[in-house]
Amino acid sequence: MKTWNKIKYSIQTITVFILCIVCSACDELLVSHGDQDGIIYCSEGSPANFNPQLDTSGTTVDASSHQIYDRLIDFDPITGDIIPALATSWVISKDGKTYTFQLRKNVSFHSTRIFTPSRTVNADDILFSFNRWRLAAHPYHHISGGKYPYTDSLGLSKLIKDIKRLNGYRVEITLNKRESSFLANLATDFAVILSAEYGDTLITRNQQELIDQQPVGTGPYKLLSFHQDRYIKFTQHEKYWREIDLTNQLIFDITSSSSLRLAKLLTSECDVIALPAHSELEVIRQQKNLTLDEIPGLNIGFWAFNTTRPPFDNPEVRKALAMAIDRNALIEAIYFDGAIAAKNLVPPTSWAYQSDIKTLSYNPIAAKKILREQGIEEGFSMTVWAMPVERAYNPNAIKMAELIRAYLQNIGIQVNIVTYEWSTFRKNLTKGMHDSVLIGWSADNGDPDNFYRPLLSCDSIKSGTNRAMWCSKEYDKLINQALDYEYIDERAYFYAKANEYLADKMPLIPIAHATQYQAYNNKVTGLIINPYGGIRFGGVSKK
Repeated sequence: MKTWNKIKYSIQTITVFILCIVCSACDELLVSHGDQDGIIYCSEGSPANFNPQLDTSGTTVDASSHQIYDRLIDFDPITGDIIPALATSWVISKDGKTYTFQLRKNVSFHSTRIFTPSRTVNADDILFSFNRWRLAAHPYHHISGGKYPYTDSLGLSKLIKDIKRLNGYRVEITLNKRESSFLANLATDFAVILSAEYGDTLITRNQQELIDQQPVGTGPYKLLSFHQDRYIKFTQHEKYWREIDLTNQLIFDITSSSSLRLAKLLTSECDVIALPAHSELEVIRQQKNLTLDEIPGLNIGFWAFNTTRPPFDNPEVRKALAMAIDRNALIEAIYFDGAIAAKNLVPPTSWAYQSDIKTLSYNPIAAKKILREQGIEEGFSMTVWAMPVERAYNPNAIKMAELIRAYLQNIGIQVNIVTYEWSTFRKNLTKGMHDSVLIGWSADNGDPDNFYRPLLSCDSIKSGTNRAMWCSKEYDKLINQALDYEYIDERAYFYAKANEYLADKMPLIPIAHATQYQAYNNKVTGLIINPYGGIRFGGVSKK
């Protein structure tokens, strides 16, 4: 296998060389190679919109969360500590139910061609932003579809009892019960702050839908233009409150092909690229003018079964299918040396990880026997849905599906591989049209709750993040009990029970925790891999 990987590296190098020749002959569409005050990021796809409240997709998060918006609080990408952002300080009551935030003064919103703010950030903007996803009566709750997958999956609307404006720069959030991960959830990519004044202005114009298409935030960059599947162009927010480096222009060059993204990086048409393929990493390492950063990923790639469809509602069938595939071989073929085998939902860097959890070994003979005992005869047909996009947690889902198809054919199961354009793919998954799907999750904070609830809680079915469509009251009880406690050793007890329960019921098969990579030109400075969500270009410059 290692010899074959070296051959693939050589093929990849030749392919990239040819693509570099093609790229060098192309017109420089957006920014010249010599422009030292603009950064071009080769992204992998178009965002669904410019509001991460509405969409958990990486393409939407990357294009909006840290470029256009800020949050009350942030994660330090290096230490993982929660740090001030639009809130300068906060106080938590002794019972853990009341959070009082003091807001930063003199924070300016974007001024755009259709909106000029008359004031800076105040408490009204916090209430407007949170109540949008929290309250069905909010004037913007149903705009752009009215679905808020991340906050809905965590049940935050039910958790929050009230949000009050104490004065212009102080906000109080009261919870119905103590929840240890609440503060961490306010620091995620999805807890962005919108402009209430902009919202009011759009209502007077009867143009409410523009709030998510032509956004206004307080972030380091403001949206200038967007051309579907081609580019996103941002310009510097000249009144940004943080004293950090910003370039005059930031451009997302939307390039779906990984090889073409690499070619553009090699020819300096892009300064930074998204999701370098594992087969391309050696090519990048060999370039003296490029940097390849890597960190252990807070992610999970998995094979989920639609448990609302027979026979996938049967845990014994799900476990038999798990025994039919060689996960170690899948990891070597898809991730090369860039991932480790998954035992739990959470990776080894999490305090909720259990190294001693028992996993099912590759045993096709036993798998076939169990399936026949469960009434699954030879010739049974099922679908495996495969993402059409590359993700760190699964860089090539279609190839993985092909390998799984070969494994299942050996036990008499016929597999039809299904894929669609990315937005259609996700919509059809939410409708439950799949038998099974190869997909995954990248964490938005370091709390294990960020894996356990969005992926498999009952609430997360409706929000669309529970791809197994699995609902267990026993599981929900365990993960909710973990949130009632403050100390890690107390919480870890309940997550250990949840891990054991998942290993027994197996609504999904954990496959891999992948290394997170970031490739960029050496002229780029200040770029740090964000382990807790979308890419950040605030503070990034070019020599």
